Amino acid sequence: MQAILSGFLKLALASLLAGSLLSFFGITPRAVLDGVGLTAEDLHNAVVSGFAWAAPRMLMGAVVILPIWLVTYLMMPPRG
Repeated sequence: MQAILSGFLKLALASLLAGSLLSFFGITPRAVLDGVGLTAEDLHNAVVSGFAWAAPRMLMGAVVILPIWLVTYLMMPPRG
């Protein structure tokens, strides 16, 4: 658990440092989106469409994977 928290902390600090550096040079999220020809609405629509595509497939996969995992977990020898 400590390794996961440490990893998240390092990721957060690196993101903060990178964001500060970009803002120092005047690079904003709006400028990046304008540079690639997108609007915030386009980005939002892409995220929603991606989730709408992925969610049913993840649920269908979970119907198969979770029972297999459960049986495998129950069949493992006890840890000592």
